[in-house]
Amino acid sequence: MGKLYLSIILSFFLIITSCNRGNVNNQKRHLVNIAGSTSVMPFTEKLAEYFMVGHPEYIVNVQSGGSTAGIQACINGTVHIGMSSRELKEDEKVLNEIVICYDGIAIIVNPKNPINDLTLEQVRNIFSGKVKNWKDLGWINRRIDAVTREEGSGTRGAFEELVMHKVHIDDGIMVQDSNGSVKEVVATDPYAIGYVSLGMVDKKVKALKIDGVEPSIENIKQKKYKVVRPFLYLTKGKPEADAQVFIDFVLSKEGQGILKKEGLVPVND
Repeated sequence: MGKLYLSIILSFFLIITSCNRGNVNNQKRHLVNIAGSTSVMPFTEKLAEYFMVGHPEYIVNVQSGGSTAGIQACINGTVHIGMSSRELKEDEKVLNEIVICYDGIAIIVNPKNPINDLTLEQVRNIFSGKVKNWKDLGWINRRIDAVTREEGSGTRGAFEELVMHKVHIDDGIMVQDSNGSVKEVVATDPYAIGYVSLGMVDKKVKALKIDGVEPSIENIKQKKYKVVRPFLYLTKGKPEADAQVFIDFVLSKEGQGILKKEGLVPVND
């Protein structure tokens, strides 16, 4: 259903943009369709806004759907650029990978939670269902309301690889379909814990130290904070000319500066 929905949305935008393509001030409009990771999407949307201001002849459509859906759309040739927030599997490595930045996965709790630091093992035990009560972590006698991402999510895939280490996430844990939804649950529930892109952390939630290390850009650069993943753009072979223009902008000093302001770690700094 996710792939079908993504195809319908992309088809809709192709129809709309083709109707509007025409000549604007005698300039040909250039279309770039991008789809995939819900983690990479908000940052790509911001990049696209800045890009289109300087390149008014371009239309950049950005859609979500999840990393797996974006990878498949790229393989199928239905988008110019796919977005992934997880490493590619062996059978997906037919695609061209472009790392646009690095992102820490922050383990977040509600600001009312007095706990500031957990070990990686404690986080793993929470999400595997081995630890279910906050009293076992030195706080109140209350069930832990853990929140995870859906299957196919790049954030979940990276979390499973970097934190769970082949230990399964408990099936009884609440599932949300975006970083924003996880953040909202944690922001409104004092007993919740979840994980999101570091770039989405604000005053509504509290990012925990992991093994005594704060999730920060500096600690990621120095390789002290370990829960880190790449944000990828994917193309089927060499990027098409219009897609390459946008990718060049993202990797430029201006594009990397935008990502840095959003709390991500640039590849070109």
